[in-house]
Amino acid sequence: MVQQAFSTELAAEPDISQIITEDDTPVDNFLSEKQQRLLTGVLYNAWLPPTESQTFIAAANVGVFYNIGLPPLVPDVFLSLDVTMPENWGEKKNRSYFNWQFGKAPDVVIEIVSNREGNELGSKLKDYARMGVWYYAIFDPLEMLGDQLLRTYQLGIRQYLETDDFYFPEVGLGLTLWEGVFEGKQDIWLRWCDKAGNILPTGTESAQQAQQEAQTAKQEAQTAKQEAQTAKQEAELAQQRTAQLEAQLRALGIEPQGNS
Repeated sequence: MVQQAFSTELAAEPDISQIITEDDTPVDNFLSEKQQRLLTGVLYNAWLPPTESQTFIAAANVGVFYNIGLPPLVPDVFLSLDVTMPENWGEKKNRSYFNWQFGKAPDVVIEIVSNREGNELGSKLKDYARMGVWYYAIFDPLEMLGDQLLRTYQLGIRQYLETDDFYFPEVGLGLTLWEGVFEGKQDIWLRWCDKAGNILPTGTESAQQAQQEAQTAKQEAQTAKQEAQTAKQEAELAQQRTAQLEAQLRALGIEPQGNS
């Protein structure tokens, strides 16, 4: 009887037939769009989660539903560990992030401020805490909310506490500000990093690093070859000089030492 009741509870799913999962509303500017891809792309290209074989989903502008009666929150970027992308993502229940479907809220949410209407320090701060998101980050590249480019928060008892180290120990990742070029655009970018502050590279950066290392190895091999050739030439010259000196000594009737 206990097993039967348990199975019935698992089989019951909320009715989402009336929920709008996509509204096709155009959003974001070029800066936000590039920044979102920079944050999601490197996780799939260069990140190994803390636990071996641990799965994750990183996404941008995907609705996160945490209560059947409330509208979704749509983070600019989120990261959720220990979840797997559904195989049939054409089904409505798999097209958005339903907390009850995945069994948990995302672990990290990042909002990129592009105007003063997003309420990142107001309602979103409360809503993400209520949802149960462990870490919440606000990146303000245009300084719409003040002169602080990056703010990070960790969930306490039903509310967020602001942190100052930008590292998320339970996730094994941190955030850092990086000034450089991404896709031809020089700017200050928000990047993922490890505990030591090493930035997770993009695919292009990894390829460039590999190419640079290959070029360095080639140059070192060429240098070693040249040094070997030089050493060989010097040894041959020394041998020739020794033979000449021995010949001169014999011409004077002196047998060089060491010769029998």
